[in-house]
Amino acid sequence: MSDHKRPIEQAVDIAVYAPLGFVLEARKLLPTFVERGRAQVQMAKVIGKFAVDQGQNEAGKRISKVQEQAKGVMREFGLAADDARVEESSSSDATHGTSSKSAPSARAEPVVQSGAGAEDLAIPSYDSLAASQVIPRLEGLSPEELAAVARYERSHRARKTILGKISQIQGS
Repeated sequence: MSDHKRPIEQAVDIAVYAPLGFVLEARKLLPTFVERGRAQVQMAKVIGKFAVDQGQNEAGKRISKVQEQAKGVMREFGLAADDARVEESSSSDATHGTSSKSAPSARAEPVVQSGAGAEDLAIPSYDSLAASQVIPRLEGLSPEELAAVARYERSHRARKTILGKISQIQGS
């Protein structure tokens, strides 16, 4: 046979003989096609699972960083207890025979013990207040009262937000 076929012969090959040959060979080829398809789907599953696992690990790392930053900001504003204070509180409760288990709260409250000199400050119940509660009260204090609060804060909790606000008021 010649490699150069007329267009009509090429059309007959494509339209008649190719489909006929495919039908006759389909029984032998079909299991091979099915197995190749299964292998491709299995490979896609493995790659997909790997990608999802990697994404979850990366997301977990980033969420942990954000949580630590949020905890730091909350501690800075006096909205969360420092870990050391919570541990100290738990150990002192155990030595005094009191239980540290109480009704669960939505937010951890800082455990604050009144320091010497707190009762002399111009802000009542100073030790029980969060930084966000102290800051608005600083504006109405005299320079001597501000200085006393600053000394007390530096020697006890040393909250940067309060000390910064006092410096800002004293500087203006």
